[in-house]
Amino acid sequence: MIFGYARVSTEDQNLNLQIDALEKYEVDRIFKEKVTGANKERPELKEMEKLLRKGDSVVIYKLDRISRSTKHLIELSEKFEELGVNFVSLQDNLDTSTSMGKFFFRVMASLAELERDIIIERTNAGLKAARARGRLGGRPKKNSSTINMALKMYDSKEYTIPQILEAAKISKSTLYRYINKRETKICP
Repeated sequence: MIFGYARVSTEDQNLNLQIDALEKYEVDRIFKEKVTGANKERPELKEMEKLLRKGDSVVIYKLDRISRSTKHLIELSEKFEELGVNFVSLQDNLDTSTSMGKFFFRVMASLAELERDIIIERTNAGLKAARARGRLGGRPKKNSSTINMALKMYDSKEYTIPQILEAAKISKSTLYRYINKRETKICP
């Protein structure tokens, strides 16, 4: 099956140009949306993705109509490749059923992998530099006297949780983490 996807950013814009091009390509079904490119919620795109099967094709007027960003486009192209779905962009002369189209998307996937690797390298270098300066990372440990005070207040049942949190200057999750930690030590 050949699916078409058309999107414009505002209600004032119309989809006619894209729909005409998709109909000329003879798509079987067109999914239409009027939603800004920055919006992650695209119900029609999600619906189309649910219907995709091996051998299907997704046809769009232009690459920027289907993706919010380069990263999103790469994620979509990887998903289409995993499903065995061809991807066609009419204005960009791109068709993954051809050798050049497949090559283009493999290059894009390689760039995405390179980007992920660079992020990992930067993160590891930052952690190493922080450790060299004496920072170990992770959550900072709370002062044991502060935690003990909070636990005593909790055990006394004279204070509300908000009062304990305010007095100890800790979060609710921190308080409950220490309560649970204490209880697991008591009960083997």
